[in-house]
Amino acid sequence: MDELLASRFPSALPTTGAWTPADPPGDRSFFNIADGKYPFALEGGGRLKEIRVAYETWGTLNEGAGNAVLVCHAFTGDSHATGEITSAYPAGGWWNNVVGPGKAIDTNRYFVVCSNVLGGCQGTTGPADAPPEPETMFSTPDSSRQADAGYKAYPYGSRFPVVTIRDMVRVQALLANHLGIRCWLSVAGGSMGGMQALEWAVMYPKRVRSILPLATCTASSPTQIAWNAVGRLAVAGDPHWHNGDYYDKPSGPWWGLAVARELAQVTYRSSAMFDHRFGRDSFDLDNFYNLWGRFEIESYLDHHGQKLVRRFDANTYMTISKAIDLHDIGRNRGGVATALSRIKVPVLTAAISSDILYPPYQQQEIYDGVVNGGGDCRFVMIDSDEGHDAFLLETGQMYKPISAFLDEIHETV
Repeated sequence: MDELLASRFPSALPTTGAWTPADPPGDRSFFNIADGKYPFALEGGGRLKEIRVAYETWGTLNEGAGNAVLVCHAFTGDSHATGEITSAYPAGGWWNNVVGPGKAIDTNRYFVVCSNVLGGCQGTTGPADAPPEPETMFSTPDSSRQADAGYKAYPYGSRFPVVTIRDMVRVQALLANHLGIRCWLSVAGGSMGGMQALEWAVMYPKRVRSILPLATCTASSPTQIAWNAVGRLAVAGDPHWHNGDYYDKPSGPWWGLAVARELAQVTYRSSAMFDHRFGRDSFDLDNFYNLWGRFEIESYLDHHGQKLVRRFDANTYMTISKAIDLHDIGRNRGGVATALSRIKVPVLTAAISSDILYPPYQQQEIYDGVVNGGGDCRFVMIDSDEGHDAFLLETGQMYKPISAFLDEIHETV
């Protein structure tokens, strides 16, 4: 193991990459939606006594608050949808080419909001945060653990409850209340962000005028669940995992988190992209016949594993991947078709031709379900070899349909 670590990761990585209040806030704003008196009840039955939401905004909210667009981030995203790398942001804006002045989601016209999801690790309450008080941490139906004074300043860790996409959306709705936004012009997002957009239209049909669920699905498939399950096993198998209570340890489960990310990264791109970019080129030419000698593709995956560890948290990876697995807009609503038939606002969905993680048939299902239910849905196919990540990368193909769709909705306000 030591030889393997030394060959792929030259130095130890941080125990956690979670943001803390001691770190620079950057452009984040914060809002507390639960103050301990009225706990936030979760879909799965748990409760959180206090929730801090980190969010960022761009543009100006007009009179009547009719130009507000909510942008929802994907699995490992955060509130920094657009912007530069700074001391407050280890990564630049994840949708830099889509959100901004003169871009598809034009901040000269629209007031854009993006918040870190519940369970996240970049400012919104998640497993790396400490409960406000030891006696009011939280409770879950399947846990008999009792808080004590020893946990007062210690992060939730393994005690953080399971959250769902619906819980994330309910938090966003309370944030919208705080911002004075009664109805979003649109809710947009790709991958897990698209799951949130769909839930908005079903949960709060009078609080959205349109949605843009891109490269996403109505319910996570067995294959998608399988990829996430193996990623969680990689984290849990790290000897520094400590069942999720690793924050006071000299080393956290960064190895397991890096492996989980590398596994996921394979699903985010396509075989055509890997063939074109890397082929069978060797990265460690001098160690070609060494067991741990790497090909270029392995070096690429290691790079992405290290990048994530420096800005993310292993417990958050577990929490959010489980929320993605639980995603099913038809749950307790009579099935997917019935849920989609409740969406009566205009929908723009986009598929990516080479997406192996969220293949085009899943966006076709969104289109068919909305249209068959009497709704208005437009379907765009992005022709790209970039795989699932094309919703982040193929901004040239996405500009016209997104901007035209938002223009149309905006004109009706």
